[in-house]
This record gives sequence, C-alpha cells and structure tokens, in this order.
Amino acid sequence: MSQTPTPSGPAADSEHFVGGGAAPDPAARAGARTAAYLESVGLEWEPGAREGEYVVTLPGEQKLKTVVSLVIGETTTSVMAFVIRNPDENHEAFYRYLLRKNLRLTGLAYAIDTDGDVYVRGELPTDAVDDERLDRLFGVVLAAADQTFNELLTLGFLTSMKKEWAWRISRGESTRNLDAFRHLLDDGERPADR
Repeated sequence: MSQTPTPSGPAADSEHFVGGGAAPDPAARAGARTAAYLESVGLEWEPGAREGEYVVTLPGEQKLKTVVSLVIGETTTSVMAFVIRNPDENHEAFYRYLLRKNLRLTGLAYAIDTDGDVYVRGELPTDAVDDERLDRLFGVVLAAADQTFNELLTLGFLTSMKKEWAWRISRGESTRNLDAFRHLLDDGERPADR
C-alpha cells in the first residue's frame, strides 16, 4: 500500500491539502510567509490599519529609520515608504535627482503625493512573496530611502540647515545631528567671532 505524497511547493499551495481541505488563499499564504520572515530576521513590525498591512521599521544609517507599509492583496502586494518631505528649495534639481535614481531602482520608483512629499513605491505578485523576495524588497526600499537621504537634504533643505547650524552655534547647542553636513555648513565662525 502506498502513501499519498504530501504536497509541497507553490503548485501544492494552490491546490487542496491532503485530507480534502481547501488551501488558504494566496493573500493568507503570503501573510503567513511575511510574518514568519519578519520574525526570523528580527525586524520591528506591527499590523497596519488596512487589511493585509504590515508596518515594518527598517533601521538606517543616514536616515534614522524608514517605516515601510507592505499591503498584501489577493493578487498584488504593494510596498511604500516615506523618504522625505516636500523640499523647501531647489525643486527642479531635487526632482531631477530622483528621476535619475528611478532609472537604477529595481522594482521600485520614487513618487510624490499631493503635498509634494517623496515616497518610494513598488508592487509584486502576491503569489511570489517568499523570504528571498521579501529580503530583496526590504533591502531595495531601505537603500532607496536611506542612501539618498543626505543628498536629498542637501539639494532641498540647505538654506534651512544653514539657519539651524547658525542658530545652534550661536547658542552653544550641539550640532551633532548636522555633522554629516559640516563641510557645507561650517563657515569657521564661532559666536565670539561675530
């Protein structure tokens, strides 16, 4: 007497389980895979407000953290993360920089909302959600938000940063949060020099 083989792999997931029960829908499978992946890699996450939404916090280097919304739908899984607010100045160069970066992004694109705030967004088929794709997806999102952050600050907020620097120097406050921009902001003057 032979045993019925236990189905495994993607084809089995879309069929019936041994014992006659229906397999979970693609979104349920992707949700279970996502939760297991997030736990296994130790990323901070919580359920979002929307059905199938996972809100994931990715730690950064240039940007302290990037909060990602991953929404698993029946056929499409979308990802979106806030990058930076609408620039104060130099809009043309700021957006040109982002458009050029779009050419090199894999599976994602920069976009702006009605307020001009910048996001990175992408989609993948829900039935393609697995550990490898999630790892790649979160890596690309983090790179798109974190690795461009200082350049975007310089392009769109330099005047504000100079004012902040001068204010902090004049009051003897720490300039630590602006250290990455010291070469652009420090004119060598100190309060006693003025």
